[in-house]
Amino acid sequence: MRLEKVFRKFLASLFLFITMSIALEANAASLDFSEMYSGASSEGLVFSDTLNSLNGSQVTMTGFMAPPLKPSINFFVLTETPMAVCPFCSTDADWPYNIVVVYVDGSVDALPYDQEATVTGTLDLGSYMDGDTGFVSQVRLLDATVE
Repeated sequence: MRLEKVFRKFLASLFLFITMSIALEANAASLDFSEMYSGASSEGLVFSDTLNSLNGSQVTMTGFMAPPLKPSINFFVLTETPMAVCPFCSTDADWPYNIVVVYVDGSVDALPYDQEATVTGTLDLGSYMDGDTGFVSQVRLLDATVE
């Protein structure tokens, strides 16, 4: 009888956790690469009003994982179109202007470069240099999950 009560509480807690996870993801705003910039100036690309308004919020984006430096990683570059070459490994790599650096909690296995990935995380804007890699980014998703 006691074990049955514990099991019921466990199932109820599990259901609540799953429901809350789904609700949080459902509340994430959808962001498309085409919505990121409103133009360019002499100082570079200009963040769009949409991008600025979502700063600090949960967003979901779909794109492609650029080939990473190693198979198991805690960050990667999400691009609008597939990139077959490692952007860090070639000096003549043609970086697209519409990229997002995605930091995951823990690690994620690299996906094939042509497989779509849907990512949800907290949008973070502004110049940032990664202390480990020296990689500079303007747009990031933090604490992201990958589907």
